[in-house]
Amino acid sequence: MSDIPSSDDRWRQTHLGRLIGHAMRRFDARVLQLMARDVRVPLALSHLAARDKVGAAHIHITRHLSLNGDRLTDLAERAGMTKQAMAALVAQCEAWGLVAREEDPHDARARRVRFTETGLAWLQAFRTSVAQAEAEFRAEVGEEVATVVMLGLEVYGAGAIA
Repeated sequence: MSDIPSSDDRWRQTHLGRLIGHAMRRFDARVLQLMARDVRVPLALSHLAARDKVGAAHIHITRHLSLNGDRLTDLAERAGMTKQAMAALVAQCEAWGLVAREEDPHDARARRVRFTETGLAWLQAFRTSVAQAEAEFRAEVGEEVATVVMLGLEVYGAGAIA
């Protein structure tokens, strides 16, 4: 016999992890929507974003690739992805002109991924869009709630996983 009462399973839809997940998907979707309208984003990329061809996975590169470039393994680790998944994502972003692979100046066997000029414009549009989406969040929930949410998530996210 189970300890979980079958008549009340609302907890499965309203627990913290699910709420955070929904909020993150909404936030990322709004950022991509704003980026699709940004005049700095090349028209081809804007069309891809508008047609939902650019997704949350592509934001991993935008969030995690350093301005000096990174080795694929370091980028994958920072993004919490496998090297194979990141390699596929980098290949797609390379085809779109966002990133390029180049020789690593410290190791001739290795390659580095770096933003192209188009990728840097994309990064600036990302920055502007994130700021706009955050402002919209603050307007929707109120300044005090937004501050508490941001502080709480920052503390929670910095904690160690047991």
